[in-house]
Amino acid sequence: MSKEKIAQLRKHVSPFEKADVKSSVRQMINTILPFLVAWFLAYQALQISVWLAVPIAIVAAGFVVRMFIIFHDCTHGSFFKNKKANAIVGTITGILTLFPYEKWKREHSIHHASSGNLDKRGVGDIWVMTIEEYIEASKWTRLKYRLYRNPLVMFGLGPLLLILVVSRFNRKDARKKERINTHVINASLIVLYSIMIYFIGWQAFLIIQGTTMFTAGVLGIWLFYVQHTFEDSYFEDESEWDYVKAAIEGSSYYELPKVLQWVTGNIGFHHVHHLSPRVPNYNLEKAHTATPPLQKATTIGLFSSLKSLRYKLYDAKNKTFVTFGEIKHLVREPKTMAS
Repeated sequence: MSKEKIAQLRKHVSPFEKADVKSSVRQMINTILPFLVAWFLAYQALQISVWLAVPIAIVAAGFVVRMFIIFHDCTHGSFFKNKKANAIVGTITGILTLFPYEKWKREHSIHHASSGNLDKRGVGDIWVMTIEEYIEASKWTRLKYRLYRNPLVMFGLGPLLLILVVSRFNRKDARKKERINTHVINASLIVLYSIMIYFIGWQAFLIIQGTTMFTAGVLGIWLFYVQHTFEDSYFEDESEWDYVKAAIEGSSYYELPKVLQWVTGNIGFHHVHHLSPRVPNYNLEKAHTATPPLQKATTIGLFSSLKSLRYKLYDAKNKTFVTFGEIKHLVREPKTMAS
């Protein structure tokens, strides 16, 4: 894509980068309030039957996903025009969704700046190995990777690891502001959860909050996974990597039913978001509709997206994802575990 076309594309999208306070506040109201109501109803239903409470808790999880999109927009500085407002709302929604605002803000910005770059993988990404890397890896590394890419691990243990471990600790290179924010959110969670357990009991808390946050975690990981893991997704070496191509060709348009599109805060328009993270979620569809080149992004549907579970390794030569079975004949066992 020429520089002129890139400039034109960004010019088309720029009008949608403006946050609207009314739209943002309205979204907070129709997201956080229903979440609190659903959580309360789940607790009331628990007095009748756990089988009645769990489905309501799953509904609450949908609002947690939508709440995370608000948090996500705040980390990009796109939900409000005011930086302080983004930080305050981002920290509050970070507490409610169990994510540290400053930590996630930095790591996710790295993801945006390097998505699809084969030489800059590792921060804020799903672990992706190329065929060559997998073949040359040790048995231990292959085993770790196969476990990581196993759906039961990724969507079963993944949410627990993300919520209970990864999001609770700072990286070694974290700056003071980031460290403090993580500690504040962790302390807030301890206080909030202690109060809740005191009033409703640990069993009720574990059933409702556990179901809600685990379900939301599964959905969140799935959305992130599927929007970067499709057959012809974009990956290039640093010398060939292009930000705009990575955005449009390396991020899918996840076409969901309107209800699910609303619940997921339009994040299905992921190609638009990666092209311009400053576009608030409620403007993503508008930008997509108004910009014809963006409509050429790879479109995946609710059922066709399930195919992505088969994709395990990236074939850098043919620019496509492949299954473990397709490269089985190429794998040679290394002479030593460390080779």
